[in-house]
Amino acid sequence: MEPVQTTTVSPTAVERPRTGERIIATINRDPLTAPRAVRNDAILAACTAALAVVLALLVDDGRRPDALGWTLLLAAHVPLAWRRRRPLLMPLLVLAVVAPYHALDNIHGAPIPATMVALYTVAATGPPRRTLLIGTVVIGTTLTMNALTNPDGFVELVRITGWVVAVLFLGLDVRFYRQYVAGIVERAERAEHTREEEARRRVAEERLRIARDLHDLLAHSITLIGVQTSVAAHVLAADPERLDRGAVAKALDDIAGTCRTARGELRTTLEVLRDNGGPEDARSPLAGLDGLPDLVEAARLAGARVDQSVRASGPVPPAVGAAAYRLVQEALTNAVRHAGPEPAVRLDLREEDGTLHLSVTDDGTGPTPGNTPGFGLVGMRERARSVGGTLDAGPRTGGGFQVTATLPLRTAATREGATG
Repeated sequence: MEPVQTTTVSPTAVERPRTGERIIATINRDPLTAPRAVRNDAILAACTAALAVVLALLVDDGRRPDALGWTLLLAAHVPLAWRRRRPLLMPLLVLAVVAPYHALDNIHGAPIPATMVALYTVAATGPPRRTLLIGTVVIGTTLTMNALTNPDGFVELVRITGWVVAVLFLGLDVRFYRQYVAGIVERAERAEHTREEEARRRVAEERLRIARDLHDLLAHSITLIGVQTSVAAHVLAADPERLDRGAVAKALDDIAGTCRTARGELRTTLEVLRDNGGPEDARSPLAGLDGLPDLVEAARLAGARVDQSVRASGPVPPAVGAAAYRLVQEALTNAVRHAGPEPAVRLDLREEDGTLHLSVTDDGTGPTPGNTPGFGLVGMRERARSVGGTLDAGPRTGGGFQVTATLPLRTAATREGATG
């Protein structure tokens, strides 16, 4: 026995998102729902605090912080660790610590990074009204502190106000951009969901259509074969001494013909399941009104006395012709099965005012009460509705059973032209 070779895939061989894609995904992500928010914000707070210490040691725009100043400066960065968990409380805590730091005239540039991060978080996570309110409070507090510590610093005042407004506008712009991207993603997901629903609906409709065709075909063919077999059995058992070989041969020929017809229709019905994207013209044509004489002849061979009247001038849309064919097929099959021996059946088909009117009546006894109803009438109503028509079926007042249907021609033709 040959040894079995196993292949291991290195973790580096698995395709990973590129760095640029991860950065773009991070920018587009809602900051309030980002994973590991507290950990990442704590790292940001530590980096910002380190930058503040460097600025406090290198910048000379006030007195160097003493123990209290250093405590206030470092304490101002602690709320940043929860900036995405508490986006409204965080800037207020930062402002509450930074205000006395500036009031003590410590180096004013040191807490600026923490203040900018807090303002950006407010603008990027909150509504514009809240951003405007927080920005007004921050600018007002800054103006007050600057007036107390540096009354002549007008240029410094303008610079601070400009930075505050710029950071707020940056946060608002990022917020609107994320909302725009989220809207695009939501519309794309909705469109994909709609496409999937439409595909499932089309599959369900196609399965239902095939189920109706198979039911009509098999019920009609099996019924005729059963009747023709009974005829052959009756001829064989009636007088064995004087066997009518011609009648037996004719009955068997009728059975063979019914089998051939059923096989051809079954192949036509199932071609859609084996369609590999070939041209639609290559498929077998749908059964239509030109197939009604064959249905009538088959019903007559099964013992029914069929009287037909077909008055349809002009071409009929293929979908309507196929629906009418199947409705007549099912109605004649039901008449042969349930109307009793040698029923009298009347088929009337006429076109009037752009509508195809169909009527199939018989004088039989109808289905046996108490039997489990099948899917014939349900399928007939569904088939009529599939082309925008209606169907009624039920016992007649004077005895027998009647099936009537109205199938609009213009609506079906318009629908076929739209989908073609």
